[in-house]
Amino acid sequence: MSDIHALSGAYAVDALDETERTEFELHLAECAACRAEVASFHETTALVAETETVTPPDSLREGVLAGISQIRPLPPETPVTSEPADELAVRRRRLPTLLIAAVAVVLIAFGAVLWHPWQHDTTSVADQVLQAPDAVSIVEPVPGGGELTLVRSDSLHKAVLVGRDVPAAPEGKTYQMWLQQPGEAMVSAGLMPDADEPTVLSGDAATAAAAAVSVEPAEGSQEPTTAPIALFTLSGSSGNDGA
Repeated sequence: MSDIHALSGAYAVDALDETERTEFELHLAECAACRAEVASFHETTALVAETETVTPPDSLREGVLAGISQIRPLPPETPVTSEPADELAVRRRRLPTLLIAAVAVVLIAFGAVLWHPWQHDTTSVADQVLQAPDAVSIVEPVPGGGELTLVRSDSLHKAVLVGRDVPAAPEGKTYQMWLQQPGEAMVSAGLMPDADEPTVLSGDAATAAAAAVSVEPAEGSQEPTTAPIALFTLSGSSGNDGA
């Protein structure tokens, strides 16, 4: 093998086949530099293993693998002198490269990267409302079949609408959600193009007196132009959990 020194990382994570392993172990018995390099890989992989990891997005893993493919492992540097001070200096110059290479090997071998949970919030607002301890639900039937459920969390000041077996809106139309504050008119709380998907109403649902859904033009309306297909009375509803 022309560059057996370059197998240190693969050997450290047990990525060699039987022939390569046997050949490298014979070399390892005679090469102090490779023994030190393998020990450095073991130390680094142990540190990485102690760090909390979660599965990263596919795009991040693909980017890491693409970058790794451009890296060519370098053979150990040979000290120009046998004096201990010079050998230590060479080892110190090589240490950052060893650490980078070790982490790269671990990423490929175990298919994980360091990914802190605060970098990517996977809980949507809708999920937060649906899972809130104070979530209260109200179910209303829809003319023509199906039903709409409004789930409200006073602590989050939000509400979510989700349908079951609700017919699609007519062509050129969409479902529009509305909220009404006490003593005020209905105001738009957003569009609901897919009634089967949980949709968060905009506005303060904790103080609202009512919510409604109507069929409106695809671009939405400033105020309801048709009678609501579902009307939810919210005043005092926090004490009636229909979930």
